[in-house]
Amino acid sequence: MNRRTLLKAMTLSMSTVYLSKIVGQTFPPPPFLPDWDSLAQYKVPDWFRDAKFGIWAHWGPQCQPEHGDWYARGMYQEGSDHYKFHLEKYGHPSQFGFKDVIHEWKAENWDPEHLLSLYKQAGAKYFVAMASHHDNFDNFNSTHQPWNSVNMGPKKDLIGGWAKAAKKQGLPFGVSIHAAHAWSWLEPAQRSDKKGEKTGVPYDGKIIKADGKDKWWEGYDPQELYAQNHVLSENSENDNQIHKQWNWGNGVTPPSKEYCEKFYKRTEELIDKYNPDLLYFDDTALPLWPVSDAGLRIASHMYNQSVQKHGSLKAVINGKILDEKQRRCMVWDIERGASNQIEPFVWQTDTCIGDWHYNRRVYDRKGYKTAKTVIQILVDVVSKNGNLLLNIPVRGDGTIDEQEQQVVKGIGDWMRINSEAIYGTRPWHIFGEGPAISSAAPLNAQGFNEGKGKPLGAEDFRFTKKGKGLYASFFGWPADRKIIVRSLAKGADQIKEISSVKLLGHAGEIKWEQTSEGLSVNLPDKAPCENAFVLKIA
Repeated sequence: MNRRTLLKAMTLSMSTVYLSKIVGQTFPPPPFLPDWDSLAQYKVPDWFRDAKFGIWAHWGPQCQPEHGDWYARGMYQEGSDHYKFHLEKYGHPSQFGFKDVIHEWKAENWDPEHLLSLYKQAGAKYFVAMASHHDNFDNFNSTHQPWNSVNMGPKKDLIGGWAKAAKKQGLPFGVSIHAAHAWSWLEPAQRSDKKGEKTGVPYDGKIIKADGKDKWWEGYDPQELYAQNHVLSENSENDNQIHKQWNWGNGVTPPSKEYCEKFYKRTEELIDKYNPDLLYFDDTALPLWPVSDAGLRIASHMYNQSVQKHGSLKAVINGKILDEKQRRCMVWDIERGASNQIEPFVWQTDTCIGDWHYNRRVYDRKGYKTAKTVIQILVDVVSKNGNLLLNIPVRGDGTIDEQEQQVVKGIGDWMRINSEAIYGTRPWHIFGEGPAISSAAPLNAQGFNEGKGKPLGAEDFRFTKKGKGLYASFFGWPADRKIIVRSLAKGADQIKEISSVKLLGHAGEIKWEQTSEGLSVNLPDKAPCENAFVLKIA
């Protein structure tokens, strides 16, 4: 931000505060500046706090091989699972690189309106589509990145299609942006085989525009995709080094100013062109922080545009591994995991029913998360002041398979009966009780504690509240049809008097008694639904 723009913003900020004091009115927040102090004015909008559940399409050209996560990196790692698959399916990466995988991707059966209809029926209250992954390919009509889905591959504006379908279903629309790390993530494309008949033959990560004569990609510069015209990072041959260098430290080659500015312009255009309600960044804090202020400028632009458009701040930005101050500036996202306490600020977990990118092998072994598992994650997260963003992997052709459809349907069946315990709720004074709490695993880096504790059962409860109602969800139907909620004992904190107890989805009355041991409930003969059950307590 130049000096003139900064002074103008500061003047407007002070004027707004002054006027609000004089006339006693509430004004929108002053302009957000690209620094952490200014961004700390942020307040999570009610639509996001109330939504609780969103669905994500983590979909791009790496889904075309249907071989799972980080394909565009793994195909260049000699001897890896992806590398071996790539040799068999496509050929050697010196001759058929990731750019050529993009060319194979057509998304020929993609029907965003159909998918968004399914997701809304499942109870999703917002939808997120991947705009770019670490592979550096833009799934939208980008004027700053020629390697995009309009110019090649599907030759469709995928983000435009998703946005239109979300609007038709009345769902807030978000985009996920992962491309800031392409600089180091694609470094294996600079390698060559160390053994075999192709020993020393470079992969295609260093080819340039002039090499495209008479090729399908003639006129395009592969370096705008691979971004590998730089010295390799320290220990780049160690495939695990990328994780240690994710926060742009530990010897990673610093990204160039040109690279950072290009990322900024791509993202700013994405915001301006498609007006997303949410930005998900797969970065520590914000993209390119702390080596560049590009992420800070993007955040201030997103918030200011939202205030200008709506009259108040409606935007959400997700970031990972946030310190205490940064959690005031945006929504903390936990990957494949959950907090073990009620968080003071609204947060989000993102997870997937399979791999992030579609993996045919997960389908073949029937390895998806069940609707029951997803529902347990959702209820647990909501009890701790969080939201769940769930990825349903999309095949290269733009469809989801029948096993995934069954998971989506199962979630919707449960939500139609029990959603009042989810939407618009707030945490109680404790998030739950039961034996699973003591076995909960701590967070690791950006999350990754999912599924490491004891499974939730009939003795585990998670609490939410709304108005004068308290909801107690439990996760098994006991054989003797008797449960006891010990946190609701007579004389317990936060409990004055219980006037009624209902089981959501059950039309009749149920027998209950509040004693010094807890709320004792006799359940009916038949469960009203599957997977989890909810008591509504007045």
